[in-house]
Amino acid sequence: MEPVKIGVIGGSGLSKIDELEVEDSVKVDTPFGAPSDEFLVGSISGVRVAFLARHGKGHSIPPTDLNYRANIWGMKKLGVERIIASGACGSLKEELPPGHIVVVDQFIDRTRHRADTFSGPGLVVHAMFADPTCAELSGKLYESACNVGASVHKGGTYLCMEGPQFSTRAESNLYRSWNADVIGMTNLTEARLAREAEICYASLALVTDFDCWHESEEDVTIEMVIKVMQKNAETFRKIIKEAIPKLSGERYCPCKEALKYAIITDADRIPDKIKEDLDLVLKKYL
Repeated sequence: MEPVKIGVIGGSGLSKIDELEVEDSVKVDTPFGAPSDEFLVGSISGVRVAFLARHGKGHSIPPTDLNYRANIWGMKKLGVERIIASGACGSLKEELPPGHIVVVDQFIDRTRHRADTFSGPGLVVHAMFADPTCAELSGKLYESACNVGASVHKGGTYLCMEGPQFSTRAESNLYRSWNADVIGMTNLTEARLAREAEICYASLALVTDFDCWHESEEDVTIEMVIKVMQKNAETFRKIIKEAIPKLSGERYCPCKEALKYAIITDADRIPDKIKEDLDLVLKKYL
């Protein structure tokens, strides 16, 4: 199959993209098990794209139980070099009301129960993660969001919590004291793995509600989130339709060589099974 260089991960409210002209539904095997769903391969604005519904058919997989490694490895196996991810988020700031979008450039990790690296016993990898999203890709998405008239903010910190429950009021106020902008449950884990897979990753945080710190507003309800989510999904689709034709060129960012100095283990000490499983990223360095 011809490599597909652009991947889109649809989160809550984005289990499909109407603008995608689907050519094939591809089941991808990975060393880490099965991805959330089959990858829909087709074209958007004339450019080939691989789409994955993060939570699977019918939104059946909760954030903690997602097979993040399989999802990102599946993208890598298809040839993807750039991933655009959506994420429904709560707002931690007054100036980020529901319906606004944050092009995330930083994360804070509050997860506890998930695998978030391809390395492990037999292979030690310390990838740089100071700037966790791709500035080049994020910049193009921001420009496209402006072009379609979205209420968009360039840069912001995404606090990634474990879930599936929403925050307590005490937690929400703590995160605000850390100057976090939005809160979600998925995108940081994907960003970590995309970096190790040398894939550019950009996160569009779609604000659905004020988190429960905002006591003058109603507390978060699923009904409230879904209503705004539908409007956000429409805006996200407009953005990627505008952006994707601009993303087919060469990459000039450090993401494409993220492991160049990150593999610490001596090559002759890495088990053959690991070398075989991770051949897609290790072969050019070993």
